[in-house]
Amino acid sequence: MTLDWTDILGLVAGICTTVAVIPQIKKAWKTKKVEDVSPGMFSILILGVFLWVIYGITQKDLPIIATNGVSLGLNGFMLYLMLRYRRKE
Repeated sequence: MTLDWTDILGLVAGICTTVAVIPQIKKAWKTKKVEDVSPGMFSILILGVFLWVIYGITQKDLPIIATNGVSLGLNGFMLYLMLRYRRKE
């Protein structure tokens, strides 16, 4: 399978949006503070990324499947950290 310029564009765009959450994950992991991060927003983001993965599968579009699959894992991990480290009131 060869990648054309649109596949490369899709991969680069997906990589940019996928790695955007990594600094937040590192901060939450290190400080164990997640009070300022919205679990609702991450839940909606995870749903949207999951739907992108399904869409990518239906279209057989590797850049969409790969980047959103990784994003799904990273955002799911961030949601886990939020649930684990949130303060019990």
